Amino acid sequence: MYKPAITAGIIFAGLAVLLGAFAAHGLAKTLTPEKIEVFQKGVTYQFYHSFALILLGIVWSAFPFKSVDAAMLMFISGIVLFSGTLYVYPLLEARNIHIPTIGRLLTPLGGLCFIGGWVLFVTGVLKTSN
Repeated sequence: MYKPAITAGIIFAGLAVLLGAFAAHGLAKTLTPEKIEVFQKGVTYQFYHSFALILLGIVWSAFPFKSVDAAMLMFISGIVLFSGTLYVYPLLEARNIHIPTIGRLLTPLGGLCFIGGWVLFVTGVLKTSN
């Protein structure tokens, strides 16, 4: 087991539950349905990658390679950048706060982190210990 990945996955999964409940109950009167949908998309991807972190932590004992370690960092970066921006943008837009173009590039960068994490994960699993 790789405890840092499992711990991160559990923490991010718990936060996803809190953020999902906040979107469903706390933001219903503040945001439009479209903005809540964007927020919930962040929750969904955070859940997927929280479980990926937990799986990675379990799989790591059989494949303890640096690429698997790097996948953990990429998944965490993806959660922060991709999901994080999908939480912040609707809240800022609801308050008519302009988001600069450079800020909008963080979401696809987070998506690339997710993709990179999966590539690194499979690379580590395909390595042999011989």
